[in-house]
Amino acid sequence: MSTFEAAVESLPGRIARKVRTALGPAAIFLKGFAKHPEMVGAIAPSSGRTIKRVLAPVDWNACEVFVEYGPGVGTFCRPVLDRLRRDGKLIVIDTNPDFIAYLEATISDPRFRAVHASATEVGAIVAAHGHDHADYVLSGLPFSSLPPGVGRSIMDATRQILRPGGAFLVYQYTTRARRLMQLYFPRVDEGFEFFNLPPCVISWGWKTQTPGGC
Repeated sequence: MSTFEAAVESLPGRIARKVRTALGPAAIFLKGFAKHPEMVGAIAPSSGRTIKRVLAPVDWNACEVFVEYGPGVGTFCRPVLDRLRRDGKLIVIDTNPDFIAYLEATISDPRFRAVHASATEVGAIVAAHGHDHADYVLSGLPFSSLPPGVGRSIMDATRQILRPGGAFLVYQYTTRARRLMQLYFPRVDEGFEFFNLPPCVISWGWKTQTPGGC
């Protein structure tokens, strides 16, 4: 294949990337919400106040691998990358290919990896990127609307991949995820952010550092 033919063949992909960039995150977010409202769970990205509160407990000096479920248009990705150390890695997992394509087209940071998959596969995904654990896992997935059994599978997979002393950071619009977290994590701290659309329930589930703990 000639250079010209290769350029023509790749033209649709380049146009698609330019369109995604031109539309901006709001349009991509609304598109994702319209197609799969049960998986997005919100009508607008999280507020700056919510982002700061959710990430507040993270020890960034000790964070090598940060994982996010349901990154959407990257509302948390950029703040995480701003805080993440230079040798760290941010792995985001989403079942929506539009979100993954948008993130890959707009985030060029070498520490960033976007994976089109289910959060239940987090263990295999982290291992495929050369790590045996995650230090922190963040989730905005709507646990109240996930298919039966999926929420529990995600909780179990998250507990297994977290290092002792690591945490599962969850922001939701109901307390269902918090109640489920309490079955898997020995300590769950609670928070709430009113200045968000809608107001946000925040939970931090910590994996015990004691031998024999969950």
